[in-house]
Amino acid sequence: MLIGVPKEIKNHEYRVGMVPASVREVIAHGHQVIVETNAGIGIGFTDEDYQAVGATIAPSAEEVFAQADMIVKVKEPLADERKRLREGQILFTYLHLAPDMPQTEDLVKSGAVCIAYETVTGAAGGLPLLAPMSEVAGRMSIQAGAECLEKSNGGRGMLLGGVPGVQPAKVVVIGGGVVGTNAIKMAVGMGARVIVLDRNVNALRRIDAEFGSQVETVYSSHDSLEKHVISADLVIGGVLIPGAAAPKLVTEDMVKRMQPGAVLVDVAIDQGGCFETSKATTHADPTYILHDVVHYCVANMPGAVPRTSTFALNNATLPFIINIANKGYKKALANDPHLLNGLNVYRGKVTERSVAENLGFDYVEPTTALGISTDTM
Repeated sequence: MLIGVPKEIKNHEYRVGMVPASVREVIAHGHQVIVETNAGIGIGFTDEDYQAVGATIAPSAEEVFAQADMIVKVKEPLADERKRLREGQILFTYLHLAPDMPQTEDLVKSGAVCIAYETVTGAAGGLPLLAPMSEVAGRMSIQAGAECLEKSNGGRGMLLGGVPGVQPAKVVVIGGGVVGTNAIKMAVGMGARVIVLDRNVNALRRIDAEFGSQVETVYSSHDSLEKHVISADLVIGGVLIPGAAAPKLVTEDMVKRMQPGAVLVDVAIDQGGCFETSKATTHADPTYILHDVVHYCVANMPGAVPRTSTFALNNATLPFIINIANKGYKKALANDPHLLNGLNVYRGKVTERSVAENLGFDYVEPTTALGISTDTM
């Protein structure tokens, strides 16, 4: 199989779908890789680094898309990239389609086979291709939030951990999953007062077992959420419903009642955001102030630390890339129900239920779309 790695073009996005070590591994399995010139330059890899492991360098994205059987990216394809997709071509990347009608329409029209990292499941549960970026984003959310709390950035002028004799900031983490747990690790490490809210009692038990008295665990209800959000200095939104749009848990009324200079960091913005007042921002212009509250809603947070993020992502995606290349997409999907869960759009059909329901498309079972029997899985 010929695998194509284009340069990412989203604002301040420096990650790359495959590092040279991943390319070398794929080539060792008998495949070819074509990489757009300077695709890895943002994380310190030159064209020569890719050529040294056997990749071919293409002068443009057009050439990569035109030649490759499978496109491996990081972020969802932008409009110019979607125009280059062709029928039957495999697209393997983050898609986050549930809140994104234009992208979904274009992918349906393209006839491509679109497998989304974020809905691939793991044999032990969880979302193994989303987890690395959730870990990065969770840790970054505290970093970003601490900076936003500085007075020069519109914040309350607070040091997250305080100092002896001065109270630390109150950090409220909504969601005790991968994002929330990693946010908690950073916030605790910086000396903040940390409260986590979740409706999954087992998640609260796990966090209590890990952090003990350093974290206050709270069952999330309308009452407890409102109470803690309006009194918080920093709120981290880390709620995920796999494949679906994020629920709007924090209302505009709650935001209006927050302390002036408080900060909201919406890690769920890729899926539409979990605050009613959220709108996607970029690394070039990451924040805005609404109702005297600083909002940080960057849709590709891990892109700010692209080297760490790229290696973490490649560690997770490489086995799937090799599996698809070795078997072909149809056999790979038929043999692996967890990879099959990643199939969001297949040759003009929406095969992810949450996306179909959110955007009003007809839903087609992945096995039906592929024409395979569940007996083969």
